[in-house]
Formats: sequence, C-alpha cells, structure tokens
Amino acid sequence: MAAKPKTAEKIEFTYEGTNRAGAKVKGEIFALSDTLAKNELRKQGVNPIKVKKKPKPLFGAAKPEPADIAIFARQMATMMQAGVPLVQSFEIIGQGHEKLSMQQLILAIKSEVEGGVSLAEALSKHPLYFDQLFINLVNAGEQSGALESMLDKLATYKEKTEALKAKVKKALFYPIAVLVVAFVVTVILLIFVVPQFEELFDSFGADLPALTRFVIDLSEFMQEWWWIIAGGIAGGVALLLRIKKTSPKMQRWFDRISLKAPVVGEIATKSAIARFSRTLETMSAAGVPLVEAMDSVAGACGNIIYYEASIKIKDEVSQGTQLQTSMRNTGLFPNMAIQMVSIGEEAGSLDAMLARVADFFENEVDNAVDALTSLLEPLIMSVLGVLVGGLIVAMYLPIFKLGAVV
Repeated sequence: MAAKPKTAEKIEFTYEGTNRAGAKVKGEIFALSDTLAKNELRKQGVNPIKVKKKPKPLFGAAKPEPADIAIFARQMATMMQAGVPLVQSFEIIGQGHEKLSMQQLILAIKSEVEGGVSLAEALSKHPLYFDQLFINLVNAGEQSGALESMLDKLATYKEKTEALKAKVKKALFYPIAVLVVAFVVTVILLIFVVPQFEELFDSFGADLPALTRFVIDLSEFMQEWWWIIAGGIAGGVALLLRIKKTSPKMQRWFDRISLKAPVVGEIATKSAIARFSRTLETMSAAGVPLVEAMDSVAGACGNIIYYEASIKIKDEVSQGTQLQTSMRNTGLFPNMAIQMVSIGEEAGSLDAMLARVADFFENEVDNAVDALTSLLEPLIMSVLGVLVGGLIVAMYLPIFKLGAVV
C-alpha cells in the first residue's frame, strides 16, 4: 500500500497593502506560498503591495501551554456571546495576544476557517494543543447551532481543570523546591566551607570528634567526586522520567504508587475523581452519548489506573450496564460519588449530579493541599535544621572542646 503524501504546511507571511477604500493595511496571513497569499488577500479585498515570509525568532517562541488554550476558549466564548463574527474574533484575539506562538496558532486557525473549513476541522489540524474532547464539543456546537454556549462550557471546563492541576502542582512543588535548596546549600558548605575548617583543625594536631571526622570525610569525597554525583543524579532523574514516559508498566507502577502514597495519594485520588466527574459532566451537558464520552474522560483523568478504569466502564456501559454499577465495579470511586451518579441516572440529571461531585472533590483537593502545606512546613524546617545545624555543630565541636581544655 502506497504511503500517503505529506500535507504541505502553511507558512506565515506579513503583508502591506491597501483596502477597497484606499486605506493602508498590514497584518499576517498563512498560505502555502507568497503567490497564494497574494491571491487570498485579493479575495479579501486587499491589494497587496509587499508580501514576505515572516522571520522566525532567534531563540524560538515558547509553545502554547494548556493555560493559554483555556484563556483562548474563554476569549472566544466572550466574543461570540457579544455577537462578534467568528473570523473577526480570531483576528482580535490573535493580534492582541502577547505570546508569539499563540498569535501564530490563532491566525493559522483563522486562515483555515476563512478557507471554508469548519472550526472543528481547523482545530483538529493542531492536535498538540486541542484534544479530542475540545474538538468534539466544538463540532457538536457547530452542528447544533449553539457554538457560543458550547465554547462557554469548554472555557469553564478548561479553567476548572487548569485550576485543579495548579493545586496539585502547588502541593508537590513546595516541598521539592525546599529540599532541592537544602541539598544545594549542604553541597556548597561541604565543598567550600568545610575545607576552611579542615585546615584549622590540622593545626591543632589532635584527634577530631567522630561527627567532625565524618563531615570532613564527606567533604573530601564531595570535592573529589562531585561531578560523578551530580551527573549520576541528573542522569538518574532523566532516565526515570524517560522510562516512565515510554514504558506503560513503569507508568502504571508510578501512578499506582502515587495513589497509595501517604497524604499525596489522597490528593492524587481526589484529583483523578474530580477530573473524571468534570469531564463527564461537560460531555454529558453537551449531549454527547455516554459511551462516546468515556474515551475523552479516560484521557482527562491524568492517571493510568483511572484511565484503564474509564475504558472498563465504557465497555460495560456499552453492554447495557448502568454507569453507577460500572463505577462500583472498579473499586476506585468512593460511595458518595457512586450514590450521586445513581441519583442523577434515576432523576435524568446526570450532568448536574456530576457537576456537584466535581465541585466537591475539587474543594477536597484544595483543602488537602492546604493541609499538606501546613503539615510540611514544620517538617521541612526540621530537616533544614538537622542538615545545616548538624554541619555547623560538627565544625565547631573541636573548637568547643579546645576551649574546654584551655
């Protein structure tokens, strides 16, 4: 079977010209070549005077982040609810965005839409930034003629999921950052400060306390082999992340451990349930059938254990099993969530009940993060005190003993 030819990638051009009224205009346009760019401008009523390929920035542009996509969804929803036409909305948002890569992305989508393709199809050409859930909901909005309300639901969904991710990152970043700083400070003391004390102790000509001798030996080891230690740590972390990303078995092990870890496991579990509920609520409110929605729900959970559970739920629901029963069969969902889903299924208000479940667990994650921070602060201070204080005591112990003898 012959391989499919690669689709040519559109290039960004800058242009200057005059419009039908004779006024000077300038801007950016995406096209396969400068000739096609000029043809497209003429179709838009612009007489092109100068069209040239836009140079790439020297150090490259920062790629769009999920938070940027969330803001973009909210801006589009606001524009369309205000009655601004779709293409004009892209123009306003794209030209006003501070991040160059987002400008290029938005203007590329605008160019596709101007070319006659649907918004969902235009978004599908950028899978790195718009997932299947985003595309499916936009497509549903276009088909039903309610694109503005669907964009509003998408914006709300993206804002809540990004806020939840930020809370989880906050819970993990603070202790890791402090421990890294403590490690760096300890290494600096061992490599640069302890040798100064060692020269002083050599002049004493007396035996050193065991703790002081241990610190000096550790300092000498760090001075001689620091590059191996640093390389080993960096290589180990990089290898671990690589294996986690490429090995499903390792990823499953990491995710299972993260769910069972003390304190952090509670945050990871509640975060996964909140994402599951929020995604399913958004899809259900948009009228997407439950079986079709479960693929997007699985991908949004952020944990392979809940991903596999979601796929299992999809298979059971497709065979006629109720959602509440399928959730109970996984053994991963608390009774409260299952009971709320049961009420929603019986009352025909599944999306409303799922929204309440999502709100509850998002608040639980928020409270758990605050509790973790309060718990870790004294613990981290104790670790810092033991590390730095232990080094200081070890260095001054011989001086104290010498003073006692004198």
